Amino acid sequence: MYAVRIAAGAEKELGELRAFDRVRIVEAIETQLTHRPAVETRRRKPLRAAVWPWVTAGPVWQLRVGELRVFYDIDEAEQVVIVQAVRRKPSHRTTKEIM
Repeated sequence: MYAVRIAAGAEKELGELRAFDRVRIVEAIETQLTHRPAVETRRRKPLRAAVWPWVTAGPVWQLRVGELRVFYDIDEAEQVVIVQAVRRKPSHRTTKEIM
């Protein structure tokens, strides 16, 4: 089982969401990222060809929760998922645009 850490920037972004959306994100993180977070699914995928505003050791992953996206890194050695950002992604915008 993986532990989950939330970076300061992501914590601020979570705090700015509506309570309903915040609950959905937290539930998705608990159910989707604590067990096998590096397995690609319909809701999770690695994002390899992007430049991120934070330091990352490996690929950044994206978890889709409706119109919201959770961007995270995985430290396999320590079995920790680090949530780096939580952003709203309208259908007319790309991931690169919301970063």
